Amino acid sequence: MQEAIKVRGIQEAPLFEGEQTYERITAQIGDIPFEKHPIGWTVMFGLGFAGTTLLIFALTVLLLIGTGIWGINQPVAWGFAIINFVWWIGIGHAGTLISAILLLMRQAWRMSINRFAEAMTIFAVMCAGLFPLFHTGRPWVAYWLFPLPNWLAMWPQFRSPLEWDVFAVSTYFTVSVLFWYMGLIPDLAAVRDRAKSQLAKVINGILSWGWRNSAVHWMRFESAYLLLAGLSTPLVLSVHSVVSLDFAISIVPGWHVTIFPPYFVAGAIYSGFAMVLTLVIPFRILYPKLREYITMHHIDMMAKVMLATGLIVFYGYMMEAFFGFYSANLFEKYMITNRMTGPYWPVYWALIFCNGLVPQSLWFPKVRHNLFWLFIISLIVNTGMWLERFVIVVTSLHRDFTPSAWGMYGPTFWDWATYIGTLGFFVMMMFIFARFVPMLAMAELKDLWYRLYGHRGGHNGHAPAKEPTHAPTPGGGA
Repeated sequence: MQEAIKVRGIQEAPLFEGEQTYERITAQIGDIPFEKHPIGWTVMFGLGFAGTTLLIFALTVLLLIGTGIWGINQPVAWGFAIINFVWWIGIGHAGTLISAILLLMRQAWRMSINRFAEAMTIFAVMCAGLFPLFHTGRPWVAYWLFPLPNWLAMWPQFRSPLEWDVFAVSTYFTVSVLFWYMGLIPDLAAVRDRAKSQLAKVINGILSWGWRNSAVHWMRFESAYLLLAGLSTPLVLSVHSVVSLDFAISIVPGWHVTIFPPYFVAGAIYSGFAMVLTLVIPFRILYPKLREYITMHHIDMMAKVMLATGLIVFYGYMMEAFFGFYSANLFEKYMITNRMTGPYWPVYWALIFCNGLVPQSLWFPKVRHNLFWLFIISLIVNTGMWLERFVIVVTSLHRDFTPSAWGMYGPTFWDWATYIGTLGFFVMMMFIFARFVPMLAMAELKDLWYRLYGHRGGHNGHAPAKEPTHAPTPGGGA
């Protein structure tokens, strides 16, 4: 875990609030699925379910009529489908970053938010996969995208980045699910031991694979968890880099640039952390017990990561403008001029405001510690990242090389219904997750508490104000 570095005059911020014991951590987090949930949970689940119903309706109409109900046309043949695909994939990146990279870097503050982020990753990738699947117009033959022997001799074009997406996203989803479930096993065992109904005991017992909290189980668990973290780390960089190559290997002005892979990865982490804050702040209000584990220190760290990645993204915007004018390429120069002053100029400048200017307020600690303003900023950043994808996709396609091929793009009701429907599905799944699964990683938090405060006289430079009550082991069986 985190190795504390003591510097004279600097006091490390606490990772817990209140007097904690193993039993208290398990009771406060593990009992949430069995307690009566607040009215806010019912309201948000209802809104999410309504959005999911709208999504099912929109996709049903799409299957019956075809992609003509969307606003896609020539020359803008991608439209909302690819805009939303890239946006949702980007949101999913924070989960892997928090779970894998910060684990390997021994950042202890990740333990209070990693399960939120991992669940968010899984549901975001599920939403993202819908768009290219239905954008093909024939989702029932989606298996043609995989190299499966068949009598039609249909074989994927492996030189196409769209084919690379299939393997990158499917691998990312598989590893994310395994990583999330692996961390759940000790906590499911704890829930199994505390469950009052026989059905809950049986279900959690099956899902926890007979976890007994033994030393052998912990040894295998930690080895597998570290291995999955090592496998997940390259995916943080590779998945959105592959998605960026959908654009970068083309010759379309505004896409044919080499900065897209790092630019897209930074933007993905930026939007991912913004979405984590968008979710964590309301959940801390709905479930006050979480405030002892998701402290203002955690909120502050997430805001700092968002500020750092936001600066990288803003630098990318400036470089795009610089390349457009410095390249001496007539088409690139017109592309950036068209973005700034063309038909979609309000979208471009709204993007600069949302992603470039608003996040600069995070330099101030008072803003980072004000939950209301931090929540508003996270919503603005999520909006700005969606506008960025709109600018990249639409403004580069609607006016490219030949003026006779120019056109305009406008989304239809069905475009908006599909997008809003995925938002509803995402919200619904997040609240179902909060209803049935421990929202925080109890086993990791108990292990962290033991390392920081579990020894007499303190540990890793921390001296507890009061000697806490010791449990026999820092495990998952409570």
